Amino acid sequence: MDSASGNSSGSIRLQNSGSEEDLQVLMDQRKRKRMQSNRESARRSRMRKQQHLDELMAQVTQLKKDNAQILSNINITSQLYMNVEAENSILKAQMAELTQRLQSLEEIANCINNTGGNNNGGFGETEEEEEAFQIQTIVAADSFMNSMNFLYVNQPIMAAADIFHY
Repeated sequence: MDSASGNSSGSIRLQNSGSEEDLQVLMDQRKRKRMQSNRESARRSRMRKQQHLDELMAQVTQLKKDNAQILSNINITSQLYMNVEAENSILKAQMAELTQRLQSLEEIANCINNTGGNNNGGFGETEEEEEAFQIQTIVAADSFMNSMNFLYVNQPIMAAADIFHY
C-alpha cells in the first residue's frame, strides 16, 4: 500500500503542480488584462480631462470677448450720457436766458399798456400832450425792442457746458 499510496500521492503532486502553474498562468493573464484595462481607463480619463480643459479654455476666451464687448458698450453709453448731460446743461442755460428775456419784454409791454390815464409821470397835462407822450413811449419801446432783436438776430444762445456741475 505504501508504494501504491506513494504513487498516487506523487501523481497528485504532479497534478497539483500542473494545476498551480495553470493557476499562475491564469492569474498572470488576468493581471495583464487588468493592467491593460487600467491603462486604457487612465488614457480615457486623461482624454476627458484634456477635453474638459479645452472646453474651459474656450469658455474663458468667449467670456473675455463678451467682457470686452460689454466694456465697450459701457464706454459708448457713458460718452453718450455725458454728451446728453452737456447738451441738457446748454439747453437749461438757454431756457434761463430766454425766460429772462421774456420777463423783460413782458415788463416793457406792461409799461406800454399802462401809459394810459395819468400814469405818464406828470408829462402831458392836456390830451394832446398825453397822446404825444404815449406815441413817444410806443416809439421808444418799439425802438428798444427792435434794437434787442438786432442784437440776437441769427445768433444762437450759447452756454459753456462746464459752467454747470451737478
